[in-house]
Amino acid sequence: MDRGDNRFIRGLYNVKPDRAGSVATIGSFDGVHLGHTAILSRLREKSAEYRLPSVAVIFEPHPKEFFSGEQAPARLLRTREKVETLFEQGIDQVCCIRFDQQFRSLTAQQFISRVLTDGLGVKFLMVGDDFRFGCSREGDYDILRAAGKKHGFEVANTVTVEHLGKRVSSTWIREALHRGDFDLAATLLGRPYLITGKVAYGQQLGKQLGFPTANIRLNRYRAPLEGVFVVRMTIVDNEEKIEVEGVANVGVRPTLGDLVKPVLEVHVLDFNRDIYGKRVQVEFVEKIREEQKFSSLDNLKAAIEQDVKTARQFFSSQEPFRDATSPHSKRAYD
Repeated sequence: MDRGDNRFIRGLYNVKPDRAGSVATIGSFDGVHLGHTAILSRLREKSAEYRLPSVAVIFEPHPKEFFSGEQAPARLLRTREKVETLFEQGIDQVCCIRFDQQFRSLTAQQFISRVLTDGLGVKFLMVGDDFRFGCSREGDYDILRAAGKKHGFEVANTVTVEHLGKRVSSTWIREALHRGDFDLAATLLGRPYLITGKVAYGQQLGKQLGFPTANIRLNRYRAPLEGVFVVRMTIVDNEEKIEVEGVANVGVRPTLGDLVKPVLEVHVLDFNRDIYGKRVQVEFVEKIREEQKFSSLDNLKAAIEQDVKTARQFFSSQEPFRDATSPHSKRAYD
């Protein structure tokens, strides 16, 4: 995954000694929200001061997912989305370390040596004062500061960003998304909440019901939101970006009972174009209802008809997003 001068380092074995060194921060960066962007801004400043590349160290899976599995909080961003967003924030390198049994068995001193000093050659490190690392979480902020004095790198605490007197956090954003408060989520993120992915082939049930959908697989057991929504979608087709309006469902389709992992299905209004395999960005703007299990496909179809009507009413009351309607011979979705 390369973006010009940006560098993506996958795996601890690819962290090679760098004589020049780096300035770094470590965290989950789920959502890359306002609290995170404040950290990244300070890291960029230190990068310029030290004249060294900035590095964000992340883990895959997240430690909470490693220990808690499906009970871990739903991710706001998939790994690709997170890495791209970190690069967009001006970070030079993203080091993604696989969090597995071997890595979690490293002692605090082994972590400092393998990752920070011998690996990244850290000259400046920014972490939260509650950051714990190493086997049995034996490493903490004080141990890092002592290591910094020994090895010659500066350790600084992360900054806290508040909104309405409350600390901005990924948990707060998940709560906002769950109840459909997309204005608050956008405020805490510093941008609208989006899900990105590629349009995949589905079972063509939507087409059979008269509402063809673009299917985006989420590849995770939990999504940070579920239900039926009014959405705006941007289709990336080579250099062209097509903006359309629609209604979406996020969930496991309980009426059919055929899914374990959630899927995002978007029925686009007044649009006819083949977009299989295209990358899309879906922005959630209004929640219509919760996902429901219906007693029959006829009842499901009636509910979708009402959802589409609600979406049309919503958009008719808004400023036009863009007229993306154009006649094409092949329908875009299943």
